[in-house]
Amino acid sequence: MKHFLVSFLLLAAVLQSCSGYNKVVRSDDFTRKFEMANSLYEQKYYARSISLYEQVYQRMPKTGEGEVSYYRIGKGYFLEENYIMASYYLSTFSDKFPASPKKEETAFLATLCSVKNSPNYSLDQNETELALNDLQIFINMYPYSDKIDTCNVIMDNLRFKLEKKQFEGVKLYSKMENYKSAAVSAQTFLADFPQSKFKEEAHYILVKNSYFLAINSIESKKMERYEQTIERYRNFVAEFPSTSYKKEVEGFSEKLNKELVNITSSQK
Repeated sequence: MKHFLVSFLLLAAVLQSCSGYNKVVRSDDFTRKFEMANSLYEQKYYARSISLYEQVYQRMPKTGEGEVSYYRIGKGYFLEENYIMASYYLSTFSDKFPASPKKEETAFLATLCSVKNSPNYSLDQNETELALNDLQIFINMYPYSDKIDTCNVIMDNLRFKLEKKQFEGVKLYSKMENYKSAAVSAQTFLADFPQSKFKEEAHYILVKNSYFLAINSIESKKMERYEQTIERYRNFVAEFPSTSYKKEVEGFSEKLNKELVNITSSQK
């Protein structure tokens, strides 16, 4: 009986609250709307507060209440993890309120919306590129912001996502035994990410696929590709003299050197 009474009282309170909220939503008392929106926002009922703030902003867009409403609509959507809607309000805040002290915060939050929309590295990375661009714009606009260090850390993480995406493509070409594409993509990867943690493996993939591309080439291209592969082998072992791939790539080099001797002999 006691449990039933508690449940009944809670239900009654919820219904009363809903009734009060709906009454304010339908009313023409914008002062009350703003007060209730603030109360709901502070209690973290963001969706409900947004509905009221939207009404307040539409009624008085150039007032202090309008500024607070627009700011909290954007931040409310952000806290609700609706980053598309949050980005719209936060990114347009400074245009609507150019003198507001909230400009830097809203610009940063709008940038974070782009970051949140960046997908897993295995997916298309257009959103990641956009996020990096937005972060750079924020840094350029607010070079003395206390959020610069945070931006740099986020940018490093996003760049690593791009790096991993590109390296996975290199590995996939190699796994598929598409020797030419694997070699080209490995070379591009090394140029794009010269300090990558995947650098040693990318070098190995480059040498390995160059080798198989060379030995499977038509006769007119063999000598050039043999020499190119040997050069890539030398660069690899010079940079990674203790690589675990050393014995394997040495074997590639020895075989190609013998083939070059045979080709040279046959041309005399």
